[in-house]
This record gives sequence, C-alpha cells and structure tokens, in this order.
Amino acid sequence: MQTTLFKSVGIAGIGLIGGSLAKDLRTFGLVGRILGWNRTLSHAERALELGLVDETLPTLEALVDASELIVLATPVDILVKTLPAILDRLRPGQVVIDVGSTKQAIVEAVAQHPNRKQFVACHPMAGTEKSGPDAAVENLFRNRFTLLINPAESDPELLCRVSSMWSQVGAVLATMSAQEHDQTAALLSHMPHVLAYALLRTIKEAERNQALNARFAGGGLASMTRIAHSPISMWRPIFKQNKVALLDAIDTFIKHLSIFREVIAKDDDERLSELMK
Repeated sequence: MQTTLFKSVGIAGIGLIGGSLAKDLRTFGLVGRILGWNRTLSHAERALELGLVDETLPTLEALVDASELIVLATPVDILVKTLPAILDRLRPGQVVIDVGSTKQAIVEAVAQHPNRKQFVACHPMAGTEKSGPDAAVENLFRNRFTLLINPAESDPELLCRVSSMWSQVGAVLATMSAQEHDQTAALLSHMPHVLAYALLRTIKEAERNQALNARFAGGGLASMTRIAHSPISMWRPIFKQNKVALLDAIDTFIKHLSIFREVIAKDDDERLSELMK
C-alpha cells in the first residue's frame, strides 16, 4: 500500500504534465487533496470537470498558501518570473518543484534566495505534442527518466520526499547539473522540435508552390513532424532560454546534413553507406 506523501498538492498549470501527475498522485494515493490553478480559466474549469483536481483556486498566491507541495507546470518564461515570489511566500515544510524543460535560467533566478532549499528543480522526460487538461494521461512517467537538477542545493528531507513521489509514479530518477541538463536537453529534446518545425515548413512551402500534394505522405513524415504540433507558448520560451546550447546543437546538425548533401551530390555510394551505418 502506498503512503501519502503530502497532505495537499497545488498544481499551477493543469495541462499534459501537471494533469498527468495529478492523475498518478490520485491513483497511487500519494496525496490527500489536489488543488489547481491555471492562467486560462477554461482550462481550470475543465480540469475540475475531469476530476484532475478537487478544487481550483483563483490566484497562484492562493494556491501556494494552501499547498504543502507546489508543482509549477507553467511555460518556462513564466516560471522564471514567478518562482522568486513563490519562494517568498513559503512556510517551513512547504516544497516547490518545477517540471520545465530548461534549467540554467531557472536555478540562477533563485540561486541566492533564502528559501532556495525548499525548491527542487525537476524535469520529467515525458510528454506528447498535446496540451491542456484533456491531454492528461495515466502512467505518463512510468519507466521514463525524471531528472533532478542541482540536488545538493535542495533540503535533503524535501528532496527525499520529492524523489519518493517520482519513484512511486514509476519514474526512473537521475541527477545532473543545470548546465549539463540544458546541453543534454538541447540535443535530445529541443533540437528535434526545431527539426520538426523546419521539416514541416519545407513541406508546406512545397505545397504552396504546388510542387507536391502532402496527402500522399506516409507514416515516416507523420512520425517526424508529430511534435511540430506542440504548443508555441511552451516551446518558444524554451528555445529562447536554452539559446546557446540549442544553437550549438543546430550547428552540429547542419554540419552533418551538409556532409550528407555533399556525398549524395557526388554519388559516393561507399561514403553514403558509411554515413548511414
């Protein structure tokens, strides 16, 4: 039987990640009461209709005050702006986590905050291109990595409770620095989104020029461009916050793409086979 880890959890941003976590917290009996807040009122109302949360609160401040664990699942640009003020409001025993896809800017924003130890930076490496409360699914985090960033900067007891929560919803835990995280995420997560957007723009341009009819596309194109349907409000700030590492990743990809172009242009079958291998 699972143990209740937190009496109350407040989720700011009840979409794919926040909503899926709410489902698992309830399924595994890890919390007493789940509260929610969302910038978009209709999303908050929908989360309540779906039973993702027990109650929605009118302001982020009210959510923080009423929650033992605060989960910040907002876009990373909003997260950086609001996290210091959230830490200002904390009482002893409360803990804040985020689930953002960038980390350097976030940890730097609160590096000198007196309540820094009550913040645990997290990144569950899970998700889909869908968004909003209806995108929430059970077991989203099972057998997927959740990265704990700069763990030594968090209170050991609070870190242990947060780690236990992720483990009990099925996540595989790993730790790394914020710098290592952003470099890793640039290659494994952020650049694939750039490529998907760029590839889909290439297809759309050819359609506009009547050079092709995209309705004949096979499954390969759908697989490669699925994530291009991810919400702009989430991904634009990620690209901006992780600009340096992302540009390095894009430049490296361009180098490899240029090599492929050169080899194909030269009809160099042996070299092409080597590159593909």
